Amino acid sequence: MAGSILIVDDEKGQREILKAILQKEGYRIVDLPGGREAVERLEQEEFDLILTDLKMQGMSGMELLERVLTDNPGQCLVMMTAHGTIDSAVEAIKKGAFDYLEKPLEREDLLLTVQRALEHVALLRENRVLQKKLAECQGIAGIIGDHPKIREVFRVVGKVAPTGSTVLIYGESGTGKEMVARAIHDQSPRKERPFFAINCAAIPDTLMESELFGHEKGAFTGASSREIGLFEAADGGTVFLDEIGEMNVAMQAKLLRAIQEKEIRRVGGKVNVPVDVRIISATNKELEAEIRRGAFREDLYYRLNVLRINLPPLRERGSDIALLADFFARKYSTAAGLPLRGVSRPALKLLMNYPWPGNVRQLESVIERGVLMAESDQIQPEDLPAEVHQAATAGRLRFELPLEGLSIEELERDLIIKAMDRTGWVIAKAAPLLGMSYKTLQYRLEKFGIEKP
Repeated sequence: MAGSILIVDDEKGQREILKAILQKEGYRIVDLPGGREAVERLEQEEFDLILTDLKMQGMSGMELLERVLTDNPGQCLVMMTAHGTIDSAVEAIKKGAFDYLEKPLEREDLLLTVQRALEHVALLRENRVLQKKLAECQGIAGIIGDHPKIREVFRVVGKVAPTGSTVLIYGESGTGKEMVARAIHDQSPRKERPFFAINCAAIPDTLMESELFGHEKGAFTGASSREIGLFEAADGGTVFLDEIGEMNVAMQAKLLRAIQEKEIRRVGGKVNVPVDVRIISATNKELEAEIRRGAFREDLYYRLNVLRINLPPLRERGSDIALLADFFARKYSTAAGLPLRGVSRPALKLLMNYPWPGNVRQLESVIERGVLMAESDQIQPEDLPAEVHQAATAGRLRFELPLEGLSIEELERDLIIKAMDRTGWVIAKAAPLLGMSYKTLQYRLEKFGIEKP
């Protein structure tokens, strides 16, 4: 791992040895004889890592550590210490040093510690980038994403929210349909009025009418008093009807009338009650197919489908998995009081290869489990459930040679297109999925004439 390293040691011979070893490994090295010179250089230039001696004439390594971390709390620093001063090195780590090396230095120990330190720096930078992207990508009500498909959802929500029209949200289970509905309400002129959500699949047919429209005393056995329904309770606000495709046809007719006439009648009542509510509905079914088989009213469909939002499944916006995983890891580690930094690269690779049938809701559950199971300060592959590992194994075995043979170029082209689509056509994100460098993937795109659709 290439990087820039500042060596600070008042022994010239020691500096030259360190410089020779590290330059041979490809690191860019600057060496200085003391802490004061280092402070002046750090005002002009940034370094990935500072390698400093503990005991030096003038400013000591401990003083340099305190000064550097005051000016730049994120700076990575490794302390070099002679035998017999280990207590001081441990004290340096408590004050913020990444690690220490005991003199005389062993080449392998030096290189291993430097590699670990630079990996730590790279991870911190990735986390900062993720945090910045999270701030930019929480487009609506905490919904996180940077993929073009989810950004299109953000754009449409911004367009439809100020209107009073009905909205129909299509999306698989776990994609965040209710969150989108709440976002529409929160950005609408009705935001100060109530928002009520009901899952139509969870309410028995015999109770659905009473749940929505209320009932009068004595309307049915057990109706000991008048109860108002969600439509009256949400007057001036929004009613969200989730899984609208599960509502029976008879109830669909009553809902259609309520939408058209802007009034309801309680079960057992004789008086119509005017209501002013905005209807947002959601489904994971293709309602057009339900209409063809007679399970959904066509006239109600057109009343509900004035404005439509399509929520993409997580497998179609794979470039958002890292953002979401980092967000959930921080959320649950904070809630549990655990010092977790995020998800390791090997674990993230497994997450990226999993198809996520349960979408964002399933990913959140997996990350919560990973936080609780983690033995280190990152979620590792062994902290993930078996199904995630099995999917990765299946992925390695799914390519079989067809009897008629295949074209390697066609296979490569197809894999490149899939990787680019998964990552929102960002070369820097797609290249690692394919095991290629940025320049190699760029060359392949030009070679095959692959362009963003």
